[in-house]
Amino acid sequence: MKVLKNFINGIWEGDQGTGYMKIINPSNGEVIGKVPLSDGEIADRAVKAASEAYEVWREISVSKRSKYLNRLLELINENFEELSRLISLDEGKNMIDAQAELKRAIENLEVAIGAPSLLMGEYLDNIAAGIDGYLFRQPIGVFAVICPFNFPLMVPFWFFPYAVATGNTVVIKPSEQVPLSMNRIAELVCEAGFPKGVINIVHGAKEISESLIEHPDIAGVSFVGSTPIARSVSKKAAEYGKRYQCFGGAKNYFVVMPDLNIDKVISSLMTSCFGCAGERCMAASVVVGVGEVYDELKHRFIQAAKSLVIGDALDGETDIGPVISNKAKERIIDLIDKGVKEGAAILLDGRNVTVSGNENGFYVGPTIFENVTWDMTIMQAEIFGPVVCLIKAETFEEALWHMNSSKFGNGASIFTGSGYYAREFQRLAQVGMVGINVGVPAPMALFPFGGQKESIFGDIKAQSKGVLDFYTTKKVVTSRFFN
Repeated sequence: MKVLKNFINGIWEGDQGTGYMKIINPSNGEVIGKVPLSDGEIADRAVKAASEAYEVWREISVSKRSKYLNRLLELINENFEELSRLISLDEGKNMIDAQAELKRAIENLEVAIGAPSLLMGEYLDNIAAGIDGYLFRQPIGVFAVICPFNFPLMVPFWFFPYAVATGNTVVIKPSEQVPLSMNRIAELVCEAGFPKGVINIVHGAKEISESLIEHPDIAGVSFVGSTPIARSVSKKAAEYGKRYQCFGGAKNYFVVMPDLNIDKVISSLMTSCFGCAGERCMAASVVVGVGEVYDELKHRFIQAAKSLVIGDALDGETDIGPVISNKAKERIIDLIDKGVKEGAAILLDGRNVTVSGNENGFYVGPTIFENVTWDMTIMQAEIFGPVVCLIKAETFEEALWHMNSSKFGNGASIFTGSGYYAREFQRLAQVGMVGINVGVPAPMALFPFGGQKESIFGDIKAQSKGVLDFYTTKKVVTSRFFN
């Protein structure tokens, strides 16, 4: 059993704060480790270490900072299989999804390594007679990165490589449910030779997050979680005068037009709806069949979902692993129960799934509802599990209206052979990320990740060169020299 420690100022600290929490393998329910529940005093030590390191780190050239990140990239690639396995063990997603997550983390490192080019300023001479104007970026200080359970590596890498590349220092709080993979990253940070205090990792629950948000030496907060908590974090960060970017929940739509061969749709549906057991903010949770395609879509969708293999995350044959915890399983099943009680027709029921040899695992099978109305809980809530609402729309316009009526606006996909419908969809969909014949429209790291409406609080999205605006301040100089 692995007993984790906090990583502060380049040292593994033994102080466990208020105690420990068990780390559970969701595939079988077994305890595989313990993670400390840190308190405010530990948070203060981490921020102090990061603050002291900032004064030195900010003066290191951006090209040298990039070399540290490049060494970390090399080490991650060397340990790719181990890190992928830790993601599966920790979070419960199958190995294919775990490897895909790690590749996304690597993409962000690769983009952040380009900071010497991305940070270049602007200059205009003779903006007025004898006067020049120019702009350059500077780091701000210490940033807190507060992460969710569902992507234990990708989400931290949306933020901290960019923060560090631009000259800031960080305190990262992984989810207490999935601490193993980021703990291993801290070991690689040591091996990469980063100066002490530049990257710190503090484990814990809600209390440690609040301590970081309220700390006077934290300049800004990057957060990913549910919409209610994202809203709460944004309010608290604003109250304490922090920068914030807070990413919330989703209710993503998958619209299927009748002009496309259905064979091209089904495999994308399986990945989009049931990949990572539906525990991702890009999962399609509402599938809309438009017009005459609906009946065939329904039949093929159900048959394909039935064929998915549910099992241990580390089993190479597994299509769908467990959800993160027994509490999550109970919450998802309760929402399915509500859907039935409120009158939705359940076409495929995943409530009573057991996996031979892993009877104590937290499994929920693919679940598909029909006849869902707007007032139902399953339509309003982010279920965050392998549960899908199947809707019939008579026209493209009806499908678009239905989608845009949602309070969420993270992502959406359309499957069509029509350039007109594709263009109208990308123009009119009230979401931040659009897929055209792509099941999961999560952008590559060169482009920003983030939604609209109640899927985001703040105006700067994650990853890509755009996030540099969050981690830097733009200084503008107007100069004149006399002869």
